[in-house]
Amino acid sequence: MSNTTYRIAPSILSADFARLGEEVRQVIADGADWIHFDVMDNHYVPNLTFGPMVCQALKPHAVTPSGQAVPIDVHLMVQPVDALAELFAQAGADLISFHPDASTHVHRSVQAIKAAGCQVGVTFNPAEPLDVLDWVIDDIDLILIMSVNPGFGGQSFIDSALRKIEQARKRIEASGKDIRLEVDGGVKVDNIARVAAAGADTFVAGSAIFGKPDYKAVIGAMRAELAKV
Repeated sequence: MSNTTYRIAPSILSADFARLGEEVRQVIADGADWIHFDVMDNHYVPNLTFGPMVCQALKPHAVTPSGQAVPIDVHLMVQPVDALAELFAQAGADLISFHPDASTHVHRSVQAIKAAGCQVGVTFNPAEPLDVLDWVIDDIDLILIMSVNPGFGGQSFIDSALRKIEQARKRIEASGKDIRLEVDGGVKVDNIARVAAAGADTFVAGSAIFGKPDYKAVIGAMRAELAKV
């Protein structure tokens, strides 16, 4: 995958909530490609995080120092999906991914997100099969593989996710479509190359970046590891 364009998407779940706008601007200045937004509802997952108003407030901060907009990548860990997806689209999300098992009608949710003007992704928990891709892969822009169980930051990478990443990459290649393959959970400098070698091209990292004093050094170290793949 030497010609792959990799994306690093720091998760603000691990940022300093008291100064989120400043954190977003800093991590972008230090090399982030996307800003990852973990939305938890204390229903589908046992935690509560951000609503659409926070996304709307951060949208003006999601820019490079030269003023270029940086995509806001919203991962909905909520049930039901559709109403909140619409609100996040209105709040400025660029891409919205959701869990198929949280939607009564997966294809309808995909179409609704696209109709709201966003790219759309589907997300798979660690023990969840990829079967739903048989029916929606032609309509999506992103596949998100969870390499931890969703709900909390700072968890360790689940190694079996590597096999699932490989399977998802094969499905993408068979589809012939331009679909990004994102991985979220326990991604760090010391394992990002293995994750990329399995087929991922977009990497969510929370505590691995925001938990360190120098974001630029961590992102730079991640890119150096990716260059070896």
